[in-house]
Amino acid sequence: MSGTLTDIYRQIASSGAVRPDPDQLAAVAVMEELHGYFRHGRGGRSRIAGIMRKRRPPPGIYLWGQVGRGKSMLMDLFLDHVATRARRRVHFLEFMQTIHSSLHEIRKSEVSDAVIPAADQVAEEVELLCLDEMQIDDIADAMIVGRLFERLFSQGVVVVTTSNRPPEELYKFGLNRHLFVPFVELIGRRMHVHELAGGEDYRQGKLSGQQVWFTPGDGRSARQIDRIWDDLVGVAGRELTLTIKRRQIALPCYANGVARADFADLCARPYGPADFLAISGAVRLLMIENIPLMGRANHNEAKRFVMLIDALYESGTRVVVSAAARPHQLYVEGSGAFEFERTSSRLVEMESAGWGRKVAAG
Repeated sequence: MSGTLTDIYRQIASSGAVRPDPDQLAAVAVMEELHGYFRHGRGGRSRIAGIMRKRRPPPGIYLWGQVGRGKSMLMDLFLDHVATRARRRVHFLEFMQTIHSSLHEIRKSEVSDAVIPAADQVAEEVELLCLDEMQIDDIADAMIVGRLFERLFSQGVVVVTTSNRPPEELYKFGLNRHLFVPFVELIGRRMHVHELAGGEDYRQGKLSGQQVWFTPGDGRSARQIDRIWDDLVGVAGRELTLTIKRRQIALPCYANGVARADFADLCARPYGPADFLAISGAVRLLMIENIPLMGRANHNEAKRFVMLIDALYESGTRVVVSAAARPHQLYVEGSGAFEFERTSSRLVEMESAGWGRKVAAG
């Protein structure tokens, strides 16, 4: 496809791949300046030594709005049609984990301020950085993002990010938030903040009335989950790695806020509440496949499954499941059967249409 980004969006909408949405179209219009900046060859590195750019780029974009409005889809639309190869698209949490790893290595050389070289490493590789799902809940992230992004902007890196919150609500009740406020002000100065308005959650709409619990966990169930993945996401997933206290959690298949994992990936590993909270914070819909019957033989896995569902429930994360049985039949015997009744009840509630939106709004 060719033409302006607006033309491309309209072509995709007319093909039926997306539903025409005036609020999405307004967001696309905001992206046009950046699209044109790269399209007309104004991006790219100069031949001068270092990482100077040809000229100062236009502001980046901070696109925020309710869950499921199409923010990630629009960012990917922009990324797929932008004329630069020096680009990177990554989940915000994964990006920050990479930064912390870089800081750890740089500090070994006793550098006084490791944030500067860490930012420069990014700027040497990309001129366009797309960050999905910006959220800042960790004080370690909060204390460095201001200096990190100030340096990225000064080196000419264009940042496009999505978030469920406006900038002023990031790290809203965090410790020492006054130290974080300059980053909020930096976003206002160096990025075009645009709300993707409208109240329709397209993921909820696509799931509304659909079966989301499949039994048994066989090939037929896997094919049905494949269909839901294609309908919701439409692209191949990639691994998302989260780092919690220097331990890594891998979600084997992730795209646009949706993750897919086997029961064993999540519950046969020594994960705890903090790990499951990180997962629930990183995804908006989790597909859990091949949940077995539980009891004495897999008591530890069952305990982790309970913790996982508690985290997903409290965060309002939707689930799509393939399992050996319906929720009330999953825990067949053992000392945890009574406690599992609450989990069973929550799983039934989480099947209902609109459940995730109701909890998120509560």
